[in-house]
Amino acid sequence: MTRDEIIEKGVHAALKLAETRKWGELTLAEIAEEAGLSLKDFHGLADKDDLSAAVEHIFDAGMSEGSIDPDETARTRLFDVIMLRFEAMEEVRDGAMSYLRWRDWSFDGLALRLKARAETAKWALTCAGLDGSSQIPRGVQLASLGWAIAQAERAWRQETSEDLSRTMAALDAELIKIEERVGWLKKRRKRKSKSDPEPDQ
Repeated sequence: MTRDEIIEKGVHAALKLAETRKWGELTLAEIAEEAGLSLKDFHGLADKDDLSAAVEHIFDAGMSEGSIDPDETARTRLFDVIMLRFEAMEEVRDGAMSYLRWRDWSFDGLALRLKARAETAKWALTCAGLDGSSQIPRGVQLASLGWAIAQAERAWRQETSEDLSRTMAALDAELIKIEERVGWLKKRRKRKSKSDPEPDQ
């Protein structure tokens, strides 16, 4: 079993245990047992900190399931892939909530959140087909999109609807703000046609 497979099993086991426990109180021994593994399987490969750091990555992976429609606006494509992330979180809501409380109220979690937010925004751009060159500095893109995801996450925590309507409304509102203030979400990805003139040499 590879390190990535062990970490993935460990994260899912930890999220299961965290449905009724505080994330910070979980031990690697408990997580290993829940995952059907032994501590020896983790030795030299991953510890509890590694599992905590991988949670956001597991949620981000949900965005990879999206498909890119070049006829849709950039805002629509981003909305679709980011909502896939929240759908993945919804499947493990209680465990995810325990993790988020730890992330936002511990020193280790706060440091992790800052790094993870940028990585989530970057992967959202990739999954939406927006990771190519842009007139907007990449730092501005990541900061503005990271903020939008954070605000949508706040709404998700308070979600009461099965269709995630509160989360969708918050995310859409934040993406519209980016579109209005920055402008880079208004553009569609242009399809190259055979009839397009070649650039001047």
